[in-house]
Amino acid sequence: MNIYLYRHGETAGNREKRYVGSTDEGLTAEAARKLKEKTAPAVDWVYTSPRLRCRETAEILFPGIGRTEVPGLAECDFGLFEYKNYRELTGDPDYQSWIDSGGTIGFPGGESRETFQNRCMAAFSSVLADAGRRRFQAIALVVHGGTIMAILSRIGVPKRDYFDWQAGNGCCVEAEEREGLLFVRENERNYYT
Repeated sequence: MNIYLYRHGETAGNREKRYVGSTDEGLTAEAARKLKEKTAPAVDWVYTSPRLRCRETAEILFPGIGRTEVPGLAECDFGLFEYKNYRELTGDPDYQSWIDSGGTIGFPGGESRETFQNRCMAAFSSVLADAGRRRFQAIALVVHGGTIMAILSRIGVPKRDYFDWQAGNGCCVEAEEREGLLFVRENERNYYT
């Protein structure tokens, strides 16, 4: 099965380099315009995070295609860091501890990377099961940068570290699912930041 992992278009919080997890903001007007210029692949179905920015991106890229919202594909819960940026967090001992851990310890009041990855993988497994039952040949997931990193760092081929799978806003990672792994196509449509 062909799988297209799209990161949602840019939001105001993304532009300001904020940790945007549960904040349910929409796309900027510029992001919506840029997405309308893209040509999306033909897919049988679209699975999205329930967040507005993902739903709006899916509507623009895949008009008229059936969609399912999957709560488990939502972005990481950033806890006390939610909607703050590094400038606002500089000097915070909890933030420094998180940085020093390489992002592996949990966000204060939020999720740890492992908990987040487990949630995303459970949701992704349910997506694959649904798509398999319905005999889809190609699906799109319109999700978050963290969701893409969580999935691909676990089952992406070639094997890469969590942060090595960062995708820019509005970008797509194309893959083929085989035997429980996602074989990523290295081509000009895949963008990493």
